[in-house]
Amino acid sequence: MLRATKDLMLPTTITGSLPRPSWYTENLGSRSFLEAMVNNHFREQYVDTVSVYLHEQEMAGLDIVTDGDAHFDSDVGGQSWTNYPPRHMGGFDKNPQPTPAGKGGIAFPPGHILHDYLESRVMPGINGPVTRGDLQYDAMWKVAQRMTKKPVKFGTIGPELVAFAVRDTHYKSVKDRILAIADALNAELHALADAGCQAIQFEEPQIHMLAVRKITDTVMTPEFSVDVFNRTMKGLRAKTEVWCHTCWGNPSQQRMFTSVQSYKNGLEMLNKVDADVITFESVSAGGADLEAFGKIITDKKVAIGVIDHHGLQVERPEDIAEHIRRALKYIPAERLILSSDCGMGREGMSRRHAYYKIVAMVLGANMVRKELGLPEAVCLAADPRYSLVVPSA
Repeated sequence: MLRATKDLMLPTTITGSLPRPSWYTENLGSRSFLEAMVNNHFREQYVDTVSVYLHEQEMAGLDIVTDGDAHFDSDVGGQSWTNYPPRHMGGFDKNPQPTPAGKGGIAFPPGHILHDYLESRVMPGINGPVTRGDLQYDAMWKVAQRMTKKPVKFGTIGPELVAFAVRDTHYKSVKDRILAIADALNAELHALADAGCQAIQFEEPQIHMLAVRKITDTVMTPEFSVDVFNRTMKGLRAKTEVWCHTCWGNPSQQRMFTSVQSYKNGLEMLNKVDADVITFESVSAGGADLEAFGKIITDKKVAIGVIDHHGLQVERPEDIAEHIRRALKYIPAERLILSSDCGMGREGMSRRHAYYKIVAMVLGANMVRKELGLPEAVCLAADPRYSLVVPSA
């Protein structure tokens, strides 16, 4: 059900995560969110961080905002994206251990920056039935939503990547493990929707990854990945707007593949997910799949990345506008959403870089909106009246 993007033309947003402020030194760790919020130091830093994130997104002029994934710890490569659920769901032990890379995975040898990421993947193991436990997504969303009138989109990693990253002494098969995590997340996301969240984002189904890697597996197939997505999000579209986020990996702001990948082999299957919006990396691939997005994804909204999360070079608004114009040749304006390719908070970018990338996105969107006769977003960050540089006579 369209809620966050209803009646919006060319709305702007970001994937989710943002770089941590240098003064945000507290970590949630294995504490529950509500337990941590009892501590005055954590509460002050967490609330201040979310407030700053929201304020900067509003100054830039975004239509849909996020809490910047402020509950994630300061860790190597943004590991919290993966380890937050197993550290807070029921059915996991309290003894985190290094987890070896799975068979068929992408290997990074010693000497590669992402080898540190693999070494830092220290996860609890499953030792009983998985339940939602103390995820408390609804409480986190409430902290952010009560600070802004704009819709706060809230995202979570999906079951597959969690299942691949943990040891398991309880379930008989990887399929059973994945489906148990899916059911637990579904219960948690229903609580989030019932709290009023207008946009819930499932992050990184393996549909497109499986399509390009062509791994022969009787369980892990694109078809099964679609089933996992739909089971995790079952019933949610009646309550909220469901987003399916896809990308090609992003630890430490690094590319996971040696060459730019295409979504084309996975689009037919992605079209089967029970979602209102599907997000795609686009600008980092030079917009190579824009035509395919428009031809194949026809009954959902399409969110394309127009700012690159890999690099520190801030995009020119003129280049962003041109990317949007290219997309509009294939995707109608009423179904097009503008976003970042992926999150910008996984240990690779400064706050200032991320902020000005967001500003550039809004300025580029405004150029196209003006051409189409659409309302432009107010972008206080680019208002010359507030420049500290005195204009020349």
